[in-house]
Amino acid sequence: MSEAFSVTVTSPAGPERVFDLLADNAGWSRWAGPVVVRSWLARPGSPEPDGVGAVRGLGTRLVGSREEITEFRRPELIGYRMLSGQPVRNYVAQVRLDPAGEGTRITWSATFDPVLPGSGPLLRRWLGGIVAGFARRLAAAAADRG
Repeated sequence: MSEAFSVTVTSPAGPERVFDLLADNAGWSRWAGPVVVRSWLARPGSPEPDGVGAVRGLGTRLVGSREEITEFRRPELIGYRMLSGQPVRNYVAQVRLDPAGEGTRITWSATFDPVLPGSGPLLRRWLGGIVAGFARRLAAAAADRG
């Protein structure tokens, strides 16, 4: 059975600044927090290196996740799917950036199928909490660089 979550936060920074931080796959370790010790571009996308088809690594090379960018619409949307690193299948997420006055409303949503039956609610809380932290730190980092 599929699970889903969504997190919304607001940044005082404009969508372009938020998008630039989010789209910098190798730069996540500068803002994403303690679970992203390292971040790197494992495979460039086309035509933009951080765009559709890009694969990013988050965490460490031994423990972490790999994600492929599936949607890249500057400055409003990045979509990705998880390739490995978590006890889920079919993890698909979108990060939508909508103008909110002079700032940006960041809506980060995901769906997934748990690998272990019955683990969905726990994984939804755990992954949703990690993503909520990412969203808050993204909002703050974009504001700090403004």
